[in-house]
Amino acid sequence: MNELETINYYNQNAARFTAETVQVNFESTQKRFADKLPVGAAILDFGCGSGRDTKYFLSQGYQVEAVDGSAELCRLAGEYTGVNVKNMLFQELAEVERYDGIWACSSILHLPPEELADVMRKMVTALKHNGIIYASFKYGTFAGERNGRYFTDMTEDTFAYFIKQIKNVKIEEQWITSDVRPEWSDEKWLNLILRKE
Repeated sequence: MNELETINYYNQNAARFTAETVQVNFESTQKRFADKLPVGAAILDFGCGSGRDTKYFLSQGYQVEAVDGSAELCRLAGEYTGVNVKNMLFQELAEVERYDGIWACSSILHLPPEELADVMRKMVTALKHNGIIYASFKYGTFAGERNGRYFTDMTEDTFAYFIKQIKNVKIEEQWITSDVRPEWSDEKWLNLILRKE
């Protein structure tokens, strides 16, 4: 299964996905990330989905750029947030020292491990010195197709091994949560905050 099939899934299911996620209260995690940022920080919402998190960070006075691989999600997120959401693949990130923080909530988990490593290097390059990344992965060791999309799951151990491939970044915090959507509450997530050195 390739990335385009995952993007196609989101294009076909954008309205339903947005309805399921846009009103979910994610403030405790958003705040945990934002509390580490300077006032008015530049944030990249990397795989913004419904635009829920972009809208929150804008409401807190941050400068937010939002991107997503699904053109249909870009359209819906743009309508919801009032900002222009750029349609691009994760691999197309080419900024250098532009962002104080990169927010990759349930997004880069759709990349296979070898592509994930390349994209993570691009993310570190796009961060200013001492900048941070938030990323989340379904908890486990599975990699492959699930419900019409590709997923790379992570545990503390597998992510610790993975991040050794990436220079100039370290794990600052990691924690496990249950899915915030009630019908998925038995599903666990690995949450990470990484710091550029």
